[in-house]
Amino acid sequence: MERRFYLGEFEETVLLVTASQDGKAYGLSITKVIEEELGRSVNMSSVHTALYRLEEKGYVNSDLGGASERRGGRRKRIFSISDLGKSALLEAKQHREYLWSKIPGFAVKGGEL
Repeated sequence: MERRFYLGEFEETVLLVTASQDGKAYGLSITKVIEEELGRSVNMSSVHTALYRLEEKGYVNSDLGGASERRGGRRKRIFSISDLGKSALLEAKQHREYLWSKIPGFAVKGGEL
């Protein structure tokens, strides 16, 4: 039986940003990308919730980074995408590409409709 991955839209976004940060992702860095680069208003606690859900599913791994004075001696949790997470993203991408290809008379060229 073929493995099926389940990602909500926001989880997919968080996982994509995590993957793009190549093992250096953490809550604030992900939140900034979503807000500044994607133009989407997001609460950092919702990013953390998504990260913990993704970790429970096995799609990301996390480790504690070093403590810093700026953080009051607290350590930040650093996230990286797992092999299972990569598979989930590839499946999501394939599903989206398939569905886009099925829209009759609808073409996207150079990022324009």
